[in-house]
Amino acid sequence: MANNSYSGVKNSVAEPNHEGEFGCSLKELRGLMELRGTEGIRKIQETYADVNGLCSRLKTSPVDGLSGQPADLEKRTIVFGQNFIPPKKPKTFLQLVWEALQDVTLIILEVAAIVSLGLSFYRPPEADNCGEGTGGVEDEGESEAGWIEGAAILLSVICVVLVTAFNDWSKEKQFRGLQSRIEQEQKFTVVRGGQVIQIPVAEIVVGDIAQIKYGDLLPADGVLIQGNDLKIDESSLTGESDHVKKTLEKDPMLLSGTHVMEGSGKMLVTAVGVNSQTGIIFTLLGAGGEDDEDEEKEEKKKEKEDRLNLSSIIYFTLILDIWRYLKSKAQDGAAMEMQPLNSDEGADAEEKRKANLPKKEKSVLQGKLTKLAVQIGKAGLVMSAITVIILVVLFIVNTFWVQGLAWEKSCTPIYIQFFVKFFIIGVTVLVVAVPEGLPLAVTISLAYSVKKMMKDNNLVRHLDACETMGNATAICSDKTGTLTMNRMTVVQAYIADKHYRRVPEPEVIPGSIMDLLVLGISVNCAYTTKIMSPEKEGGLPRQVGNKTECALLGFVLDLKKDYQPIRNEIPEEKLYKVYTFNSVRKSMSTVLKNPDGSFRMFSKGASEILLKKCYKILTATGEAKVFRPRDRDDMVKKVIEPMASEGLRTICLAYRDFPASDGEPDWENESDILTSLTCLCVVGIEDPVRPEVPDAIRKCQRAGITVRMVTGDNINTARAIATKCGILQPGDDFLCLEGKEFNRRIRNEKGEIEQERIDKIWPKLRVLARSSPTDKHTLVKGIIDSTVIEQRQVVAVTGDGTNDGPALKKADVGFAMGIAGTDVAKEASDIILTDDNFSSIVKAVMWGRNVYDSISKFLQFQLTVNIVAVIVAFTGACITQDSPLKAVQMLWVNLIMDTFASLALATEPPTESLLLRKPYGRNKPLISRTMMKNILGHGVYQLTIIFTLLFAGERMFDIDSGRNAPLHAPPSEHYTIVFNTFVMMQLFNEINARKIHGERNVFDGIFNNMIFCSIVFGTFVIQIVIVQFGGKPFSCVGLSIEQWLWCVFLGFGCLLWGQVISSIPTSRLKFLKTAGHGTQKEEIPDEELEDMEDLDEIDHAERELRRGQILWFRGLNRIQTQIRVVNAFRSSLSPYEGLEKPESRSSIHNFMTHPEFRIEDSEPHIPLIDDTDAEDDAPTKRNATPTPPPPPSPNQNNNAVDSGVHLFLDNNSSKPATPSAPASPMHSLETSL
Repeated sequence: MANNSYSGVKNSVAEPNHEGEFGCSLKELRGLMELRGTEGIRKIQETYADVNGLCSRLKTSPVDGLSGQPADLEKRTIVFGQNFIPPKKPKTFLQLVWEALQDVTLIILEVAAIVSLGLSFYRPPEADNCGEGTGGVEDEGESEAGWIEGAAILLSVICVVLVTAFNDWSKEKQFRGLQSRIEQEQKFTVVRGGQVIQIPVAEIVVGDIAQIKYGDLLPADGVLIQGNDLKIDESSLTGESDHVKKTLEKDPMLLSGTHVMEGSGKMLVTAVGVNSQTGIIFTLLGAGGEDDEDEEKEEKKKEKEDRLNLSSIIYFTLILDIWRYLKSKAQDGAAMEMQPLNSDEGADAEEKRKANLPKKEKSVLQGKLTKLAVQIGKAGLVMSAITVIILVVLFIVNTFWVQGLAWEKSCTPIYIQFFVKFFIIGVTVLVVAVPEGLPLAVTISLAYSVKKMMKDNNLVRHLDACETMGNATAICSDKTGTLTMNRMTVVQAYIADKHYRRVPEPEVIPGSIMDLLVLGISVNCAYTTKIMSPEKEGGLPRQVGNKTECALLGFVLDLKKDYQPIRNEIPEEKLYKVYTFNSVRKSMSTVLKNPDGSFRMFSKGASEILLKKCYKILTATGEAKVFRPRDRDDMVKKVIEPMASEGLRTICLAYRDFPASDGEPDWENESDILTSLTCLCVVGIEDPVRPEVPDAIRKCQRAGITVRMVTGDNINTARAIATKCGILQPGDDFLCLEGKEFNRRIRNEKGEIEQERIDKIWPKLRVLARSSPTDKHTLVKGIIDSTVIEQRQVVAVTGDGTNDGPALKKADVGFAMGIAGTDVAKEASDIILTDDNFSSIVKAVMWGRNVYDSISKFLQFQLTVNIVAVIVAFTGACITQDSPLKAVQMLWVNLIMDTFASLALATEPPTESLLLRKPYGRNKPLISRTMMKNILGHGVYQLTIIFTLLFAGERMFDIDSGRNAPLHAPPSEHYTIVFNTFVMMQLFNEINARKIHGERNVFDGIFNNMIFCSIVFGTFVIQIVIVQFGGKPFSCVGLSIEQWLWCVFLGFGCLLWGQVISSIPTSRLKFLKTAGHGTQKEEIPDEELEDMEDLDEIDHAERELRRGQILWFRGLNRIQTQIRVVNAFRSSLSPYEGLEKPESRSSIHNFMTHPEFRIEDSEPHIPLIDDTDAEDDAPTKRNATPTPPPPPSPNQNNNAVDSGVHLFLDNNSSKPATPSAPASPMHSLETSL
């Protein structure tokens, strides 16, 4: 990696006085970590003799680690840096204010207000002959107040901007908080002062001895000191998906950001933070704040282009901003990631195969919302244009035709004032019509849910998961730790020909067997697994590490023996060979070398698998007798099946001796090694069902969600636990299958998986036992792709192991275990269960459904206001040539119904009743027929009241009419009553909007949501202040108590009318239509699907926004792009003219990314990763490039990078990068070249 010479040392202050204390410098260590394999070994041997020499130079012990003294740790941090990569600076509040000001509608309003302000200060000489609409305007005092309307509009614009900016700012803060919370959760095991302790990743320093095991994500660079069967996935750094075997002899270099896929070991930490390999690359990407100035310039350039592209989609800048944020910073500007350019034919075949795979559909809810918002926006635009045209035409006809006046020069400013007033009315209609509160409601609802879900032990990594969980129809759950307590204890044993129903007394076991048993368990369990004293007096002992191994160590303690002295005598370094547990072996073996040159191997594993490899068994005398297949069948029937039917997990312990006379066996030939074993004993391990699980599963079943158990345990144990949990009921005809049988049933004669065969099995399947990770992935994929049932299945999956990665990625929502889960599983998941408990999944379902309902409530409220306000403004303007609701009043109504209502309705807490209905499914429209009935019903009531007040109000209240008032006339009581009644109706209708399924009691649980109560009360108080003291700016006059009571009474009528509406059965109203359907996958045009081929998922929200952009700007994009590309290639000054420099590149790939999951036996290669981390600030990867990241020097690679679409021109490859998405400004880069 030539680029590593690029210095990231700025971030670590190297102080020369400390540097001399260590035998090697920061630069030296960085140089060492750039080497790979044999080069690294040679360098270590030349410079330090061996790894121990490097340890002594770094003043650390390979056995006891660092002393752990604060002074020493601080010194190391100063010299070698901290294990922390500084994130990009967040946007400041002022930047967010500036962004909010870019909103097209707000700009129009600002311009109109400024023009209105300017004209109000202009005094025409005399305006007697300018028509009756303008004459006798106002007395002196009134003319002074002409500026107020313009100023008030500007003030309301400032309010809207500040509210928007504050929302964005708090959202950014929440995301950063979530990010740091995820980072803090990550701990790592190190040895300090001879003690094995867990510390946060940020506290790791150079010289630490770290223990690494299967499933870890390495937090720093290091050199291997001791390893057992260690295999690493380095695809995130090198792009090579093959697992790399790490040994002291061949390749001891371990790199940060890579995943341990197998085995365990110890490493010496040699580089941390910005000096580690990942850190260096992040620094090159500008994450460490190195190239901030360049980056800001580039960003500004990009923003300008974005703005140009979006200016035509009236008013959707705000929506796009918020959605972009939800799409995460990594994807800003529809960034597409670099794709590998393999020149071999295999790549084409893979592309084709990838294109045929069903894509994961993302942000379905947001897609529906965007589509709805675009439709409403268009309608609003049309209405506002018609309003302005009608007002202008009426004014011109009335003044110049009916009154027959000529256009006088002196009257021009007055006429212009009228036109500006009409224009402001038009813009106001648009402001009210466009539901910019929609994305705000989604954001608030999701952010609020995410925050609250933390308390319910759900750490949400991707916001979309929150919404998807509400639609879940199936949950495939692990057994161990999720449904059970993951606190394992040995309760039965078969030792020396006898089946003990409880742990036997030590005296009854022959001494020779006892010694073998204790030695075997002590050395053949990971040394990271141990049993600690309880935290509280009288509590249960703490189990640290693998829980099955903890049970075996506990068994040793129950036999009144201790494993620790044996481990002290035989430390991990003395173990001759270790075959670690993996999903293929289903066993673990450790080889010890005896002083006489012979070897002894201890094995443990699943009983039915290991017993097949035993040919002897120890008897009561301690002698070994022959163990025939017939004896094995007897044992399975009499010992293993009875244990399993009680829900116990059965483990077989065995050993084998290799005599010295036979010479050293070939350890790589596993099938010869793991055979001819002697069985020591079989133990039954109990893992009790969590007490709250049966109830949680009942709730799921009632809510229409099918729970399936997928486990590696044997079928009898699985069936027993499933019955205890309530997954299986006595008398049900559901299927329980083993992995082998499942595979046999779903594959055809050629061994290929057929969807039709899966469709015959999955609806009835409830338990899949002895399943491999591939089986789990196949099942999940089969259920998701199935079309047997009309409603497409939405599947949630739980997983904890590295091998669960593919299934977690494939699922609609992946849950990883926070306690037992490996880093790889967490990385692949959408939600992390911090307590590993199944009942937390039920909470996630409740929150997911609640998000959906909250948004529907908000929609029901918003659309009622929209319809009424637009019709009132439109008809009022056409009939009275003035909008009954003034611009400032409209902006206030807009504030109530957008910001406040989204806060009030989006923060309703979930209730148990949400679990009493079936899942909505993907195709359900946002606005159901019941909601449509409510919207239209309340619209009719409100319009009736408003028009009655507008045209007969002056007679009812015996006041002056406010209609046909001259230009700067003072506010009238008449129009104040109209405005006040309108707001009161919205306030009471907000209470109605709390229920969307036709419930009668709208007050149910209203006091559980204090935010709602305070917002309704607060709005009411502000309304009183506006009406009584708002005066000219708000076009209001103080009202009497009697008038107030009438306004409130008419508003309260909304609640009574709501009861009338809910009495009308929806089924009778055949004319009602639903609205807010998402686009189905089938409806997407072919050419768009082709454009999406290189994406792993269909993002409906992005798609809807893109379509708008495509319609308006495909042509312009093309021209812009071509000009830019031509300039870039024509320029002789620099290859980067007109294009971004590679240093400021926004993404190569995410170096802390998910490992490349490979599924061996189902399909040759399934691209399982869809990388859109909703809150990872780090850049993301699609497919890792086979070459290392390109160096920053311009002469080696010519990288044309723009808007995140990378063009990779390699010497040996003429093929351009994968086509970008249709909306990106580089859409037609290929054609231009």
